[in-house]
Amino acid sequence: MAKGLPVVRGLRKRWLLNSMGPLVLILLLIAVLGIGVVDSTYYGSARSSLEAKAKAGADYFNTYTMNSYSEYFRTASVYVSSFEDSDVIELQFLNVSGRIEASTRGLTAGTSPGTAEIGRAVESRALASFTGEDPETGERILAVSCPLEFNGTVVGVMRYVTSARQIDRQVLVLDLSIAAAMFGVILLVVISNLLFINNVVEPVAEVTEAAKRISGGSYGIQIPNRYSDEMGELVDNINDMSLKISQSEKMQTEFISSVSHELRTPLTAINGWGETLLADESSDRRQLRRGVEIILKESRRLTNMVEELLEFSKMQDGRFTLRVESVDLQAEFEDAIYTYRELFRQDGIDLEYDNGDRVYDRPVTADPERLKQVFCNVLDNAAKHGGSGKRITASMAEEGDAYVIRIRDYGPGIPEAELPYVKQKFYKGSSKARGSGIGLAVCDEIVQRHGGTFDIANAEGGGTVVTIRLPIDSK
Repeated sequence: MAKGLPVVRGLRKRWLLNSMGPLVLILLLIAVLGIGVVDSTYYGSARSSLEAKAKAGADYFNTYTMNSYSEYFRTASVYVSSFEDSDVIELQFLNVSGRIEASTRGLTAGTSPGTAEIGRAVESRALASFTGEDPETGERILAVSCPLEFNGTVVGVMRYVTSARQIDRQVLVLDLSIAAAMFGVILLVVISNLLFINNVVEPVAEVTEAAKRISGGSYGIQIPNRYSDEMGELVDNINDMSLKISQSEKMQTEFISSVSHELRTPLTAINGWGETLLADESSDRRQLRRGVEIILKESRRLTNMVEELLEFSKMQDGRFTLRVESVDLQAEFEDAIYTYRELFRQDGIDLEYDNGDRVYDRPVTADPERLKQVFCNVLDNAAKHGGSGKRITASMAEEGDAYVIRIRDYGPGIPEAELPYVKQKFYKGSSKARGSGIGLAVCDEIVQRHGGTFDIANAEGGGTVVTIRLPIDSK
């Protein structure tokens, strides 16, 4: 498990960087934009309010009170004394040099504020604003200055000043609220994603460890499946893979053991009879004939086994091919029946054939040698595994657009638990009959390559029935 941890940590790190990173950056950007909007809205609203007051006051002075310069100062003093918002806004009247001549706060009269918007208002003869620290007090202020004119000349400046402390406090509270909300959202997203990635990482670590054990040779181990999502499907697939690998390993081991035994038996017989015949000086023709027959029989068995192994090798490396032509399936099948009927009779087995008293003249496109190999293998299996029933039946029929061939023995049948595996390579199950265990796998491969099906089942009343279905050529 220790070797798998860096991979798990790497998975968590990649998830956090690739998924969480962009999301956190987006949320931070939203927070910054939100704070910027709040700041702009509050300060902009306060500035607009002051600008409206300044513009209205300046218009009043420029329109109605600028009859003389002395009248301007007298009216300014009256206007200052009657200003209603003096508790939150300071109203100032300045001369063109920037010195305060009248103010709602008398203590500032005679001083010079020194803020930049005063000079801009005089020079541009237009309203100007300022937000920042007061050069005199160091307090953050918001100020708006508007020029006052007499006979086309700027003679003074009307200036509204308010403290930005209250605005700063409100903006700070809202900014902190936005920041706290975003922090909470980010924290919630991070926690939920960590919980999610942990729920992914832990099963991945468990599956990784199991896969390592399987690759190390612990075939057949099963992972407890506690998941109902895609991870559950992955665990099921790995468990199925582990079980199948275990079965495959077991079958290959049994195959090697079986082939070794199958090869040893005929070779022992051939060697034994060869030595017997060499040592026999009696020249007994009956003994000689019997020995030669046994040697030939065992040689044929070896040849068949080697041919099966060669066919299996071709299936494994993709060299298994068909040489197709138009074939009379009935003739090929009946040739196999007639060939094996006499052989079975010698062993006391009766081979019965039923074609429904019909001639099936519609051809099939197939490899005749491969099909004969299938028929012979199935008939041979019926004799080996079901010969105790002393009877084998074979039939051929036309069903729809396919020919159906059935070969049945009347032996003990196949255990139900073994039926799903009998066509697998190397599988022999509980059968004690001789063979390599790959014959049926080769037959299944041949029939499938002809576009047909190859099925094995237990027949009603006992025994095993093999059903071969092959498509008929369309006219």
